[in-house]
Amino acid sequence: MSNQVKKSTILIVEDDATLRNVLREKLAQEGFATLEAENGGQGFELALRERPDLILLDLLLPVMNGMTMLRKLRLESDWGKHVPVIILTNLTGADEQRNREIAELEPTYYLVKADWKLEDVLAKIRERLR
Repeated sequence: MSNQVKKSTILIVEDDATLRNVLREKLAQEGFATLEAENGGQGFELALRERPDLILLDLLLPVMNGMTMLRKLRLESDWGKHVPVIILTNLTGADEQRNREIAELEPTYYLVKADWKLEDVLAKIRERLR
C-alpha cells in the first residue's frame, strides 16, 4: 500500500482570468491539485469527467451560468448531488428569489467576493475537506 497521500482536487469555475490564476497559485501552494474552467459549460463537463473533491463556482459566467451548472450537477449526477460547492460571486444576498434557488441547491458556502479574503476561502476549503 502506498504512503502517498492523494491531493484533494479543486475545480475553479471562474471567468475572471486574474482571479482564477490567483486562486490556482494559492491552492497549489497549499498542496491542492486544481482544475480550471472559464465558463459554466466547461465547468460542468470537467466536473463530471474529473469528479473533483470540491468546486469553487462563480455565478456570473458565460455559456452556462453558475446556478444552471450547479442545478445540472445536483440533478443529473449521483456524484454531483453531494460534491461540496463554494459559491464565490459578486452577487449579494439581496435577491430573495435567487436566495431560494441557491438554498435549494445546497452549496456548502456562499461567499460574496467583496466580503472575503483568500485566507477565508482557504479556511472554508480546509474545513470542508477535513
